[in-house]
Amino acid sequence: MRLTGAWLTDPRTAAVFDAIEGAGHRLFFVGGCVRNAAMGLPVADIDLATEARPEAVTEATEAAGLRSVPTGVDHGTVTVVSGGLAHEVTTFRRDVETDGRRAVVAFSDRLEDDAARRDFTINALYADRHGEVIDPVGGLVDLADRHIRFVGDAEARIREDYLRILRFFRFHAHYAETSFEPETLAAIAGNLAGLETLSAERIGHEMLRLLEAADPAPSLSTMARVGVLGRLLPGADPDCVARLVALEEGVEPDAIRRLAALGGEDAATRWRLSKAASRRLERLRGDVTSDHGIAEVAWRGDARHAWDVARLRAAMTGAAVPPETAERIALGAQAVFPVSASDLMPAYEGAELGAALARLERRWIASDFALSRAELLGKG
Repeated sequence: MRLTGAWLTDPRTAAVFDAIEGAGHRLFFVGGCVRNAAMGLPVADIDLATEARPEAVTEATEAAGLRSVPTGVDHGTVTVVSGGLAHEVTTFRRDVETDGRRAVVAFSDRLEDDAARRDFTINALYADRHGEVIDPVGGLVDLADRHIRFVGDAEARIREDYLRILRFFRFHAHYAETSFEPETLAAIAGNLAGLETLSAERIGHEMLRLLEAADPAPSLSTMARVGVLGRLLPGADPDCVARLVALEEGVEPDAIRRLAALGGEDAATRWRLSKAASRRLERLRGDVTSDHGIAEVAWRGDARHAWDVARLRAAMTGAAVPPETAERIALGAQAVFPVSASDLMPAYEGAELGAALARLERRWIASDFALSRAELLGKG
């Protein structure tokens, strides 16, 4: 296979190839950029692999006027910046020792060694600067079949890094069109204890990316069946996510909305969510279970939030989104409470002022946002 695309011929990337190959070293595209290009998907990050040692990469690229940053030099990675575009250049490696979280690596001159330590066959694809694909472990066949397969022995790959269990389900959610192999699931089920060694940040990062897939429900259901999901988020309900996805036609996938459907105990802590994500998750769950009408939800938040709540309520009850939802959300989103605190002063102050405003607000909402300022203040 020969790849094409603007990313392949970008002059900024060509300058990196010129520098490293010009110094007598081999250099290849690797991983996600090759995988995505072969699938016809957009290419974002440019990862490169070479037999050149990090110091040789630095010397060659800086001699060519490029900037090099030792972002992971102990593990062989140098970030080379060319024309403002970052390229992760990593020396071929082989694992010397692993403990399920991190690896001790040795540099290698062999592309085959580098491929053998990668997680999935579709991520062990390489390409030269002309786009000619090198496939040392059969990744192209798996890519054509939309099949996610560990490189070599699944159990060995998992024990090298237990995060690969979550990566397996994430990649399956995003790329696979085949069912799960029983042998792979057995290898995962036999290594569930390794999940306890993973940090909350790593778990959260992978799981939120999984939830961004077009339909994460099959992966989540299988994770629940083999015991993975229960360890990551006790009480989670993947069936609710499946119902939510069915209600999301024409709507961009959203990890926090789907996490609200998934439920479970203390996701914000277990997955170390950001403060913003935690607040949004709490707000969604609170509004879903509140007795506020959807128009009031829209008024207190905005239309997007109200639509999330409407779909979540339907998913959790198994019902359809009510046909009047769009009209109700529009009404609430456009409504403006006509009374301000100054209208009640100086008759009310402090806590009494807040309570009086709240009473008028409840009357106004109960009137379907129809009462005017004069009517609320008794002057109409």
